[in-house]
Amino acid sequence: MKIAYISTYLPKECGIATFTSDLLHAVALHNQELTQHVFAVADRDYDYPSEVVFKIDQYDQLSYIEAANYINEHGYDCVILEHEYGIFGGNSGIYILSLINALHIPLLVNFHTILEKPNVDEKAILIEIVKRASIVIVMSNYAVTLLKSIYRVNTTKVRLIHHGVPEFTLEHELAKLKKGLSGKKVLLTFGFLGRNKGIEMVIESLPEVVKDEPDLLYLVVGKTHPNVLAHSGEEYREYLGSLVEAYQLQEHVQFVNSFVSQADLVEYLCACDVYVTPYVNEAQITSGTLSYAIGAGAAVVSTPYWHAKELLADGRGVLVEFKNSAKMAEVLRNLFSNLDYRTTLRDNAKAFGKEITWKNIGLRYTRILDKIIPTYDGLKENAGFSKDEMPKFSWKHIDRLTNQVGILQHATYSLPNYKEGYCLDDNARALLLALLAQDDFADKKLDRRISTYLSYIYYHQREDGLFHNFMDFQHNFLDEVGSEDSFGRTIWALGVLLRKTKLTSYYQLGHELFFRAVPNFGQLRSNRAIAYTVLGIAEYLHHQSNDEVMIELMRTLIGKLVREYEASSDEHWQWFESVLAYDNAILPYAFLTAYPFLNDETIKQLGLTTLKFLESITIQNGALSLVGNQEWAKQGKHVSKFGQQPLDVTAMVFMYREAFRLTNKKVYFTRMIASFRWFLGENDLRLGLYDEETKGCCDGLESYGINRNQGAESTLCFYLAYIVVSRAFNDSDQDSR
Repeated sequence: MKIAYISTYLPKECGIATFTSDLLHAVALHNQELTQHVFAVADRDYDYPSEVVFKIDQYDQLSYIEAANYINEHGYDCVILEHEYGIFGGNSGIYILSLINALHIPLLVNFHTILEKPNVDEKAILIEIVKRASIVIVMSNYAVTLLKSIYRVNTTKVRLIHHGVPEFTLEHELAKLKKGLSGKKVLLTFGFLGRNKGIEMVIESLPEVVKDEPDLLYLVVGKTHPNVLAHSGEEYREYLGSLVEAYQLQEHVQFVNSFVSQADLVEYLCACDVYVTPYVNEAQITSGTLSYAIGAGAAVVSTPYWHAKELLADGRGVLVEFKNSAKMAEVLRNLFSNLDYRTTLRDNAKAFGKEITWKNIGLRYTRILDKIIPTYDGLKENAGFSKDEMPKFSWKHIDRLTNQVGILQHATYSLPNYKEGYCLDDNARALLLALLAQDDFADKKLDRRISTYLSYIYYHQREDGLFHNFMDFQHNFLDEVGSEDSFGRTIWALGVLLRKTKLTSYYQLGHELFFRAVPNFGQLRSNRAIAYTVLGIAEYLHHQSNDEVMIELMRTLIGKLVREYEASSDEHWQWFESVLAYDNAILPYAFLTAYPFLNDETIKQLGLTTLKFLESITIQNGALSLVGNQEWAKQGKHVSKFGQQPLDVTAMVFMYREAFRLTNKKVYFTRMIASFRWFLGENDLRLGLYDEETKGCCDGLESYGINRNQGAESTLCFYLAYIVVSRAFNDSDQDSR
């Protein structure tokens, strides 16, 4: 059996690194033939031990994918993931999803943190990890409760296994002797230092305690947490030192500013009379330091955070309310003055501690591994996708962004951002969506939407047939003439209007706008603007198929794109430009759409050739992995993966739908669905961009995670793709009857 651990690892000074090392050695006790390797998540270079075979750069998303490939190619049987949001790269540690979703073997997950009030990313990441895992392990009963109540997790795959502890065999007085603490009554706290540890509560309680216990010594053992040190330096430790001076406790409080070895820690724990964890808030699901204190058989006092309430139940410790130093003083005085009470707590703790030694914990993990590895049958989640799995179509967010003028360009999260105003691009897309939705998703407001978006386009057209693009919220144009792309998208929308509108007045205005723009068609230079315009002409020709002038104009525009292809392509780069940039699939789509009108087989073949080239770069393992806008994809160079835009997904959906319609090859239908599922989480970050709560779509995949703004472009693109896929499913159902 060959196991891969994904975690931080020693010598990094980190609780999870220590946990992983302890677990690895505990599991090894029960299977001498087991091979165990660590894939260490590193924020810098460390001198790792031999069991570390791969270093994952915490901040490099590609490094996570390379680690997954290494695991898949080197015969591992299972992965054990130690999960804590902060140890992985990207927003809330999102990069880990790229790794686990590329694995071909079972995944066992230890959750070290489960939040009661997660943000959007934190919640989505945890749910995705559980979805991928074969077994999930938590270390407290309350963690199971949170998984069920907050994350809606089916707990059939969840197991409760407590945090392991060493075997503490050192006698109490001998430990004091070794530490030079003979004759002292020792109060101990250990672990990384930070304001959330609440050490000041104990210091503030000590003046009353030392009146009765002049030999008391409070040891605060541990370095300042690295993250705290990076942002605040030793400010907290210095603050505690000032408190010690203010209360004149220099003889009773000692700071040990080091990351102590386990052997050293065992000695401190065995030497202490009372152990205290005075944390300042309840939201701590697991405390390794508390587990160690219980394992050592210490008399424990703690504030009532989640893990403490559970672990100190049944007479294993004493709870003191948060930030109540007076109550802390009362409890400590009682404990230090009452040996029998202290001994009872120690005995109860020690009895429980024997159950959670690393040896026993390692046996439980070994039994789980022995069970899940032989029975693993792959991921059922990757089965086929049906129309029933699509979210329900909704105008909610589109209407949120639309006012009496038009649709606003941007949103801050899901709220309209008036500061950025409007653009022609998005109002053309909105008109296109409203028109395509007439057959299947019309409601009482649809006519008003069409009227609003068409009126916006009318207001933006100049006398020469060109258009303004940007307008501020006060209705001032921000450009003399808009981009060619905005022109082309508008022509596409107007073409659909001429084909689909049922109202004469809309048709008349659309016809007027369309043909006022026609003299500018021949001047277009942008490849994508030309493609959009070809699509608009095709829509017009669907109801005016004998317009030879428009057919020849389409032929002229397609000819321009053919010449661009001939100038830029070679044996290895079959594309219209030397770079794959944005909205790429719209170019092959235009060729496939033009083919029936021009009746030229070379046009169809060029569309399919460029489609094949595009998907060779953007379809990975059956899923869509788009070219990102950070650096695009240039011939002979690395493909940029972030940020990926919904605009590109929608073009892929349109392209594959047309390819399937022309060829009837099932692979194109399948890839149309795979492209749409990018919105729902089948993407490089493994998180959905569609927001079930707002009914909007997030703006893109960035290197740090999801761009959570839900502007017009992203939401309109989602629903445009939705309509195409929904109609394709309907057509497929009809064909099968």
